Amino acid sequence: MDNIIRRRTPGARLLRAGLYALLLVMALVYLLPLVVMVLTSLKPLEEIRAGGLLSLPDSLTLAAWLKAWGTACTGMRCEGLSGYFMNSVSIVIPAVAISTLVGALNGYALTKWRFRGANLCFAMLLFGCFIPFQVVLMPMAQTLGWLGLASSTSGLVLVHVVYGIAFTTLFFRNYYVSVPDEMISAAKLDGAGFFRIFWRILLPVSGPIITVSVIWQFTQIWNDFLFGVAFAGFDSQPVTVALNNLVNTSTGVKEYNVDMAGAMIAALPTLVVYVLAGKYFVRGLTAGSVKG
Repeated sequence: MDNIIRRRTPGARLLRAGLYALLLVMALVYLLPLVVMVLTSLKPLEEIRAGGLLSLPDSLTLAAWLKAWGTACTGMRCEGLSGYFMNSVSIVIPAVAISTLVGALNGYALTKWRFRGANLCFAMLLFGCFIPFQVVLMPMAQTLGWLGLASSTSGLVLVHVVYGIAFTTLFFRNYYVSVPDEMISAAKLDGAGFFRIFWRILLPVSGPIITVSVIWQFTQIWNDFLFGVAFAGFDSQPVTVALNNLVNTSTGVKEYNVDMAGAMIAALPTLVVYVLAGKYFVRGLTAGSVKG
């Protein structure tokens, strides 16, 4: 048996090395657009026109980043992406917080305080996960008009909360199924009510799924373009809409380094979130996969 293992070991090592090499090549191909964006954003415009996409910069400069942030033209306004970036921040933070909290309450009610029609209610919420964005544009525009929230930051927050509740409810419902019902029954016997049980028992053990919900909602809302261009006003547009206006502007000379720097600025928050918390996202998704 030892001789068989020794004979197979070199082949297994070769297979493993080949697999790693293939994965490395695929990773490099996947990261190639990012490398091109970073290199282009650090080059002067004259060097971009004279060199290739993958050539290293002769002289590193952050001028394109500074212009994209502060003075680049997005349509007819030349104020950079800084204001639009802050618009996205003011949309993302409340929308993520509210949709996560409402999803947690929904998941709690659907699993630990079951009522007649709970399964139907959950099925209807689940159906909301599969509705295309384009289908809700007209009814959502009418609703925002009735509420007086059209073309405002608050209106965009409401849109993202409504569309995100279906996903956050699905996450928390599947996670809370794994929490033993005996804990809830014992708390009820001690006189704890609906919200006391939620705050004292369920919420403290919800760290993994809260992480999943926050990362998911943050990514979806920050990267959204359709809702931003459809419902935002001139002063409440998110950074994705401004980036589109920056890249497609017809005023002046086409500055590829500024376009790439603007794209990196717009993508940087989600990139940082996934680099810092990506492993917790995977752990949170699998935390409630087995009923305890």
